[in-house]
Amino acid sequence: MDKDIEAVPFSLKEGYKKLKKSLKRGYKKSYSQSGEDTIVALIFGAIRIKRPSCLDIGAHDPVLLNNTYLFYERGSSGVNIEPNPILFKRLESRRRRDVNLNAGVAASAGVLDFYVMTSEDNTLHTFSKETAERYSGYGTQAIKEVLRINTVNVNDVMREYFSPKPNFVSMDIEGLEMEVLRSFDFKNFRPEVFCIETILYTEDGSEGKVAEIIDFMKSAGYMVFADTYINTIFVDSRVWKNRPRR
Repeated sequence: MDKDIEAVPFSLKEGYKKLKKSLKRGYKKSYSQSGEDTIVALIFGAIRIKRPSCLDIGAHDPVLLNNTYLFYERGSSGVNIEPNPILFKRLESRRRRDVNLNAGVAASAGVLDFYVMTSEDNTLHTFSKETAERYSGYGTQAIKEVLRINTVNVNDVMREYFSPKPNFVSMDIEGLEMEVLRSFDFKNFRPEVFCIETILYTEDGSEGKVAEIIDFMKSAGYMVFADTYINTIFVDSRVWKNRPRR
């Protein structure tokens, strides 16, 4: 049996009780693409963190398809990092309690080319030339423009804006996830929960899971709590094992 499944000891009875309570309250609101924020909220409820601090890397829109807005709505705050100038202005307007950075995240601070695609929903922009060219190769997307955008190091951001670290990290950066994760200082900063895009975007039906990300997070001491196919939600194994009991 998969060890990650064994690590989530929900009994059917407990699950039924939670479902019954949820139905009495009505359907839960979600702003994420596939309900990821409600799953993350369940985790924080179980580990008794009422208002988790959030680091949203590749925040996109302040509300639409956003994994941290649900927590912002409930009183949380944190840092949103978004390189697209247009989307950044929306974040500044709607997420005023947060720190909003118009930058990208890379292994080191500097300046990189940012490929703005013609996608209407602004979801495919990337710092990866290889990824941008792959998107263009499908024929429905094209590189609209290339901007020079400042990048920051994720550890520098956590050191400056969090004490001691964010509770929740959401990451969607179109091809640079592994570069950022390899630079992540897990010794000094161990967020309880990560939500990372782990699906390879394609338009020819050949999409697949990026197993490298999942394997890396497991090696860093995180268990797979849930997977929505698009995103994988990871929890610090030790935190989950030692969560408060009734």
